[in-house]
Amino acid sequence: MARSLGFLLALAVPAVAAQQPAPGGQIQVQVNVVNVPVTVTDANDRFIMDLDKKDFRLWEDGKPVEVRYFTRDPKQPVTVGFLLDMSSTAKLYFKTYQDAITDLAFNLLPGDNQNKGFLATYSSTADILVKPTGDADSIAEKIRKLKPGGGSAMLDAIYHACTKYFVVKGQPNEPKRVLVVVGDGHDNASKVSLEQALEAAQRAQVVIYAVSTVAYGFHQPEEANLVRLAEETGGRVERPLHKIHDKVSGYLSNPSDEGNYAYKVGTGQYAAELSGKLYKAILDITGDISHQYVLGYNPLTAFSDGKFRAIKVEVDLKDVAYKLRARKGYFPPVVEKTAGSATAASPGAR
Repeated sequence: MARSLGFLLALAVPAVAAQQPAPGGQIQVQVNVVNVPVTVTDANDRFIMDLDKKDFRLWEDGKPVEVRYFTRDPKQPVTVGFLLDMSSTAKLYFKTYQDAITDLAFNLLPGDNQNKGFLATYSSTADILVKPTGDADSIAEKIRKLKPGGGSAMLDAIYHACTKYFVVKGQPNEPKRVLVVVGDGHDNASKVSLEQALEAAQRAQVVIYAVSTVAYGFHQPEEANLVRLAEETGGRVERPLHKIHDKVSGYLSNPSDEGNYAYKVGTGQYAAELSGKLYKAILDITGDISHQYVLGYNPLTAFSDGKFRAIKVEVDLKDVAYKLRARKGYFPPVVEKTAGSATAASPGAR
């Protein structure tokens, strides 16, 4: 018997399909396509890339909808924002993560495709350092010059990035939108709330990935912010520092006691293990972004109220343990009607 696994998702791209005359001389825009990005892996996190349209089923707000469009093209353009924690808490591991995020930029912006990336940082304030570009070198050059220090306005930075640089323009060439946050989730300087930052990401149809800088054996309660932002938008959190000593058996009652460590900090063996874990995290995020299915469907009701809509997706696999990842909901674009015309406002607009 086929086994099904359901998750709540959200749209990636709404499209304005047609303009039709309406009473009173107005033209009403019908927004009729919703695209849903989906990542499917096996129990060992290896990507499952041989699924077809018939393997997926979709619901919007509990009502079934037909999967009308389907693609698994790894070359679909991506717009990616690199958001780096420059607060005082980033000082300890910043040099290592500096190199890792530079590698990620070169992986996602090889210069031979349509991908675009921008660089932002946050400490006491949020700053955009490099505007969207296909040139990874310009991003890498800025990263190498960064020095951490100050407070943490992570939520402000996410909100600003989502509302400024992820503008929704519609199909068919709308790129995927991804934000990679490198930090520990701590925030003590933002003006917006977690809910406001999350809504901005959902309205801009952004998938958030996070590379946590929380060290092995330590607990940062606000790392839960990264987890929620990632899970709600269809991304995930990588914790490379948590995996350095994963070969150690038994209960580690005192992580600061180096006798509990498999590798001693400051040694070549530790540095090599850390570099390997970070590189794997970079490859995992790159793979996630590149190996997404995109499902498209026609919503049963027109976008008119701008209210949040939940989407459920199921995939049928026979006797295969798997994981499915995608965002949990979306805000439709606001359809603005004026005399003689109508436009679909960007979901990122507030």
